[in-house]
Amino acid sequence: MAALARIFMRETDRWPLWLPVFMGLGIAGYFALGEEPSLWLGPLGFTICGLAGFLLRDRRGLFIVMLAMLFLSLGFTAVQWRTFDVAAPVLEKKLDWATVQGQVVRVEKFPKCLRITLDRLRIQRLDAHKTPHRIRLRLQGKQPALKPGDWISLRASLSPPPAPAAPGSFDFQRQSYFQGLGAVGFSFGPARVLSQAKPIQISTFQQMLAQWRQRITEKVLAVDHGPVGAIAAALMTGDRSAIPEDVMNKVRDSGLAHLLAISGLHIGLVAGILFICLRGLLVMVPYVALHFAIKKWAAALAIPGVLAYALISGTSIPTLRAFLMISLVLLAVLVDRRGISMRMVAWAAVIVLLFQPESVLGASFQMSFAAVIALIAVYEFVSYRRKNQEYQSRTLVRTILLYIGGRARDGAFCHLSL
Repeated sequence: MAALARIFMRETDRWPLWLPVFMGLGIAGYFALGEEPSLWLGPLGFTICGLAGFLLRDRRGLFIVMLAMLFLSLGFTAVQWRTFDVAAPVLEKKLDWATVQGQVVRVEKFPKCLRITLDRLRIQRLDAHKTPHRIRLRLQGKQPALKPGDWISLRASLSPPPAPAAPGSFDFQRQSYFQGLGAVGFSFGPARVLSQAKPIQISTFQQMLAQWRQRITEKVLAVDHGPVGAIAAALMTGDRSAIPEDVMNKVRDSGLAHLLAISGLHIGLVAGILFICLRGLLVMVPYVALHFAIKKWAAALAIPGVLAYALISGTSIPTLRAFLMISLVLLAVLVDRRGISMRMVAWAAVIVLLFQPESVLGASFQMSFAAVIALIAVYEFVSYRRKNQEYQSRTLVRTILLYIGGRARDGAFCHLSL
């Protein structure tokens, strides 16, 4: 314990890296509870810890403890508010059939069927206060051309989101709750379009993004109907539904499935292409290149371009995390700071946990942050050895360590995830 205490005291500059860890512990503590706590519990704990930390700011040890408890309470409060904010009715029991009317939110084209998400629902035999806000249905057979914003009517079988198949396995119920899905099911026969979406009828920014995403996917698939077009569409919009099942199984068996998930590799490529191209264009104007900081201009202009790609591709957890980290790298260029660091990872984790605290339970969050932390840790270790130790000759060990450090740095910047 004494040795650990000495190490802890020597690394005071690394203490901020523990803040997202305490937030994650607070979130995990919430999910470990057997019943829903009172809504005031998290804010009360956050307020008490904040006041105690302010009063004890001159006593370093107690201040650090209160700061840790403050972020633990912040994580608990964030997941409490998130749970309250997304609360919506969930179907209580299965409906073998019912007439459903609603507005299309999302359309996913699978090789053998369509999968649509509906909101603003009216469901036969369900009172308004018991009607889910959003459902997801599979449509078999020949269906009309559907797009986000369309109002449709169909007959469907509905069920509550299923529970985990085994203790500790993937919890689709929890995922559905935070996605606002109150029921899932399938349709009988073709859907009937009540009214088609028009630009002036698009009521939400999400619907507009969904329409753009669908149009891009359809244009890519119109050029190539085969697996190549489906994979190209997946890399552009994040929609993998058109990839044939046998091709997807081969991709999984080869260990390359993560390349189809829009994450650090894709965001990093887009950011790098935008940054290099914008800087190249600015260099072509001599007066601008000689009198202004064009590197900072290129970094500033690349951020909205990366944001647009992240929005079009669906803003999943890996995409959101990668965008945050790339944005921090580009912001570091603007303020002349080092972009690749553990603190960048820590602040990205804090932002993700603050707005999507339930992601801490998902493999996507855990694996992506673990990969980035490992890459940067190796890079920092090798850089530290290179800076603080003098080598009389270029030994084989040194060469290997330098190579690993360089690859870790490149991986942390370009991939930012598995």
